[in-house]
Amino acid sequence: MAHSLRAALRSRNVAPDAQEAVGRVFALAMQPRIAALDDDRHPAWLHPGRSALILLHDVAQVDSIVLIVAALHESVDTALQVPTAEMEGGVSPAAVQALARIPMPGDERLVERLLLLNSGLALAALSERLDHLRHLHMREDLIDSWSETHAEVSRAWLPFAARTDTTLARRYAHWARTFAKRI
Repeated sequence: MAHSLRAALRSRNVAPDAQEAVGRVFALAMQPRIAALDDDRHPAWLHPGRSALILLHDVAQVDSIVLIVAALHESVDTALQVPTAEMEGGVSPAAVQALARIPMPGDERLVERLLLLNSGLALAALSERLDHLRHLHMREDLIDSWSETHAEVSRAWLPFAARTDTTLARRYAHWARTFAKRI
């Protein structure tokens, strides 16, 4: 995954210092996964890299801080979140503050909080959530929440994606259609 991320960053002509920063954050975001997961095929294993790759592959132009926030954000497996204290020194304070503004699924003010995000944070939130959704069918531990997740995506995330980015909106719509057959 680190190699794929580097290749995508180079192909998008991301500045070398930004490439290094994204790589450092990816390594940082992997630390809780390496410590907690004993199966590198677990759907959460490569989540930080996949969240950033969604942006690199699907969004026309994205700032490196958005890639960093997407890689650090963890909305499903809270035990795999990088503690704020561990971000100090390795992650810009702006990225740490931005990360705290992204709402979590199930937030009773989800729509309102999503609409308050600037365009970069909106992209980071959408890519991170989309990666979890793309792998939800592999998460039998979350099967009891599948219907609720689908309803929330249809009510909040899909319309938000439509306001934010056409490619991500298309991907959310595809997920919502195909996942509806599973519930």
